[in-house]
Parts: sequence; C-alpha cells; structure tokens
Amino acid sequence: MDPVEEPSSLAEAFWNVARRMRHQSREALAPWGISPSQLRALGTLMQHGPVRSGALAEHLRIAPRSATEVVDALADRGLVERRPDPADRRATLVAVTDAGTELGRAVQAARASEADRVFAALDDADRAELERLLRLLAD
Repeated sequence: MDPVEEPSSLAEAFWNVARRMRHQSREALAPWGISPSQLRALGTLMQHGPVRSGALAEHLRIAPRSATEVVDALADRGLVERRPDPADRRATLVAVTDAGTELGRAVQAARASEADRVFAALDDADRAELERLLRLLAD
C-alpha cells in the first residue's frame, strides 16, 4: 500500500480490504455477465431450493419488487424458472435450472480463487484468527 494511502484507523483498513474484495469480485463476475445481486439470488436458490419470490426477497433482504426484477433477469437468461407451487396452485416457485447451477458453481469457484489471492499474504494462523474475529463481529 502506498504510504499516502496508509489507513489511519481500523475502520479505514477494513473498508480498504472490503473495497478491494468488491473490485475483485466484480472482475471475477465479468466473464459471466452476472451482477452481484443476481449471483446472491442464484446462490440463495441453490442453497434453499425452490422458493416463492416473497421468500427470496426476505432471504436477500430486498424489496419484493427488486426480487422480481432479479428473477426476471435470471429467467431471461435461462438460469432460473418459475413453476407452480405444488402446495398451492395459486402460487409460483422460483427454481434454479441446470444452467443456473452450472454458472453458480463456476462463479463461486472463481470468487473463492480471488479471495484466496487476497488472503494469500496471511499464514494459516492469521487466517484462522481473522475468520474468528470476522465471525465474532458478524454475530
């Protein structure tokens, strides 16, 4: 880091690393043409299985209208599909397609590789301690 950019506080150091990771994440997503919000939705659906749009919005902590826009964009690319809810034929579920699962796994692998590059400067003990501290703060 350039001495002029040296963080003067813990918060600034944290935000510098967060910015770096966001930048690298955007670069990792570029080849797939998927936005971070679309990837979050895809990952949520991969983890939880088919859900109603409202439940997806809750998982993502976004407005239902925003979830609809994300689902529309993913559906246009064939990454998710809407299907009838077998428990309530008036309702619709959003589910990941095989193409969506394939893309989601590929992007997750690329992002994990980028994260490994960011944390490569840390030895195993430092990585474990950072993970412990971040989990503590997240709780």
